[in-house]
This record gives sequence, structure tokens and C-alpha cells, in this order.
Amino acid sequence: MIIREATEQDFAGIWPIFQEIVRAGETYAYPRDTSQDEARQLWLHAPRQTFVVEEDGRILATYYIKTNQAGPGSHVCNCGYMVAGSARGRGLATEMCEHSQQVAVELGYKAMQFNFVASTNEGAVRLWQKLGFEIVGRLPRAFQHPRQGFVDALVMYKWLG
Repeated sequence: MIIREATEQDFAGIWPIFQEIVRAGETYAYPRDTSQDEARQLWLHAPRQTFVVEEDGRILATYYIKTNQAGPGSHVCNCGYMVAGSARGRGLATEMCEHSQQVAVELGYKAMQFNFVASTNEGAVRLWQKLGFEIVGRLPRAFQHPRQGFVDALVMYKWLG
């Protein structure tokens, strides 16, 4: 298994993962009907860098890293991570988060912030905390979960510098 920077051609392997996760509507605040072209822009072109986790030529997971805010906030990055349903439980999110922190430092970022973590995404919240992220904010009923209704969104943060 390798983590490498994504290419335009990799989007064919990223799209099914993106589509599966976004259509479920449980973790990302993207419209559930996000088109393939919109997804390509959001995941591959808008971020500073995008990476894939590949095994035997198959993309199992992906993440992006981007500057969270401009100007005086540009030392803080933001990341988004997605793992294919068929590849969950293998530690790929841990590997990507650790990798992204190394990349962030190499790119000159001093901190990483997750802006909008659905409180119902308990596995991610536990993992981010295990990896040193703190819950620094709670947005009451800010995320509309498809089954649980309005739930809190968390702001999570880690100083890297």
C-alpha cells in the first residue's frame, strides 16, 4: 500500500469513493447529488494537494490538504479524508491523517483544523482525538444527518508547529 499525490487520471478511482460517502450524507456537508464535475473541482482542483492510497493499482482512499483561511490564517491547513466502504477497518484513515500532518509541516503549516466534523461520526472523532486533535468548538445542530436529524458539528484542531 502506498500514499502518493493524485493525478487527474486518478479521479476515476476517487469518484466512486466520493460518490459513496457524499450520497450517504452522514459525514460531509456536500450536496448529496454533487455531480462528478463538481466533485472533481472540490476534491482534486480546489485543494493545494490531493493524495490517494493505492494497493495493487486500486485506489482505496483519498485525502486533500488546503489552506484553511487566507492572510493571517494561512498557517493553518484543513484536510478531508475518504475511505472506500470496502477498505474500512484497515487503518487507512490513521495512515492518511499521519501522512497529512507530515505533508502539512513540509508545506509550512503550523496547525491543522477540521472545520465541520459531524458529532455522529464517532469513529472519526475518536481517531482524531487519539491523533492529538482537540475539540475546540461545537456548532449546535449545524449538521443535518439523514437519519438522526440535526446534530452538532465539531471544530477540531491540532498545533503542529
